[in-house]
Amino acid sequence: MGSDSQPIRIDGDLSALDWDKGNGLLPVVVQDAGNLRVLMLGYMNAQALQVTLDSGKVTFFSRSKQRLWTKGESSGHVLQAVSVQADCDNDTLLISAHPHGPTCHLQRASCFPRAPSAFLAELDQLVASRERDRPAGSYTTQLFDGGIRRIAQKVGEEGVETALAAVAQDDAALLGESADLLYHLIVALRARGLSLQQAVEVLAQRHAR
Repeated sequence: MGSDSQPIRIDGDLSALDWDKGNGLLPVVVQDAGNLRVLMLGYMNAQALQVTLDSGKVTFFSRSKQRLWTKGESSGHVLQAVSVQADCDNDTLLISAHPHGPTCHLQRASCFPRAPSAFLAELDQLVASRERDRPAGSYTTQLFDGGIRRIAQKVGEEGVETALAAVAQDDAALLGESADLLYHLIVALRARGLSLQQAVEVLAQRHAR
């Protein structure tokens, strides 16, 4: 069970994990639940995994210190676990987590400086922060302050401009209008308390039918 009573999703049978292959340790890849960026690689023993499942904070076994350590225990930059799954050989774990601050000790988002991420997911997170914090001078703040009707109007305008660009303008114009439409659609979803990921999940469900 994670913190704030949010359960950690477990994909597969963790009782089948092959702890013996790595002398009691499994490599663990941690991925940002929001933008899918790989954040870091660590190692867990069975106790570290159980602490992670109980506390919701990703906890590893330090091979150098020979003890358990919770990521962010000194910096406060914890990794809040969302899901845990094993690979096909049951000897590696993938943990999806929400990072609270930079994961890398060099103050980078990821320990892999060029780790790719889903940009639209990053933009969605940025829009969510604008909706929450309402920084002065931000165009996104102006949209949220204008209310859902104004935002919906902008989505409609951008939709029409995108359609017109598709039939009467060059590729650069179509791409530019498409980018504007995607941005304003993300703002509209957030104004209704929804996320782009939820819309993507609807698409995924349709695709699976």
